[in-house]
Amino acid sequence: MSDNEPGWRLHEGRLLLYGDWTLAHYARLHAGIASLMVPEIRSLDGSQLNRLDTAGAGLLWQRLGEQLLVLLNNASGLGDGQLALLLAVAEGMNGRESSSSLKAHWSDGLARLGEYVLSAWLQGRMLLGFTGLTLSTGLSLLFHPRQWRITALVVQMHQCGLNAVPIVALLTFLVGAVVAFLGATVLANFGATIYTVDLVAYSFLREFGVLLTAILLAGRTASAFTAQLGSMKVNQELDALRAQGLDPIALLVLPRVLALLLTLPLLTFIAMLSGLLGGAVVGLLSLDISPAQYLAIVQEVPVRHLLIGLGKAPLFALLIALIGCLEGFKVSGSARSVGEHTTSSVVQSIFVVILLDAIAALFLMEMGW
Repeated sequence: MSDNEPGWRLHEGRLLLYGDWTLAHYARLHAGIASLMVPEIRSLDGSQLNRLDTAGAGLLWQRLGEQLLVLLNNASGLGDGQLALLLAVAEGMNGRESSSSLKAHWSDGLARLGEYVLSAWLQGRMLLGFTGLTLSTGLSLLFHPRQWRITALVVQMHQCGLNAVPIVALLTFLVGAVVAFLGATVLANFGATIYTVDLVAYSFLREFGVLLTAILLAGRTASAFTAQLGSMKVNQELDALRAQGLDPIALLVLPRVLALLLTLPLLTFIAMLSGLLGGAVVGLLSLDISPAQYLAIVQEVPVRHLLIGLGKAPLFALLIALIGCLEGFKVSGSARSVGEHTTSSVVQSIFVVILLDAIAALFLMEMGW
């Protein structure tokens, strides 16, 4: 065996390097170092190491990884040049791997962002197409009264509207009281607590009344639509309807859309009254504002704010109903899919409602309305 022949020995946790760890012996070193038991190494001995270049140092880093930096802290027998070369290679390779992992992290993030954008685009196109299909079906049935599903419409109005009155009224009453409390706390510093009435009136007539109602129905009604239609698809009831020559859009979607279009404005009006009532209770108990005085101030609010709030309701109702029904039709045929699309319908409905409300608020502010 030549003195320059490279190799290593591991004895009682001590790794002994010998020979020439250079590029000329790279292939042999690469094949032999694969059997090195890294977890057993506790110290490094280079007393019999003749020559070392970047190829040999790179091999040690590939096998030992970051442990090489730990071993170099108490290594023995290495010359100053060899120790400096190993440190430089180890630090350089460690920095390059960190940079590579960072680049991979950023590339993965960009890939996920692209997937989300593409998914949102496809969902928007699908929703637009479903909206057109629903409207065209509704127009085709408009002049055929015998095909109207009055019973189904009344049932859906009862479920979507009447059953939702208690929760809508209670929630908006509490939010109205909270807004009044906050307004009174801030305005008291300026001696203008009387303007708490205007704060509650403007906020509920323009924004909170319709927004809170739409969010509640997005969580309550959109999820119900998705679960109902998804369960029907899982049980192959939709296929049975088509086999009988019945249109699921006319039979299932239109009654739900029309029911929400009719009930959401009414629920919005109830929410406005409940919010104003909550502010009135706070004004009476904490601000010494009598109900007559409170009502007189509310009557001075321009009626256009009421119309703006009510005008948003049909648009929100249409989108909530369409998203709920569309997600129901997208169920693939399992209980897990029903749950996933139900969650998706709620998230999409709330997101769309808040987004459109923000856009409408900016537009109306720029128009001076």
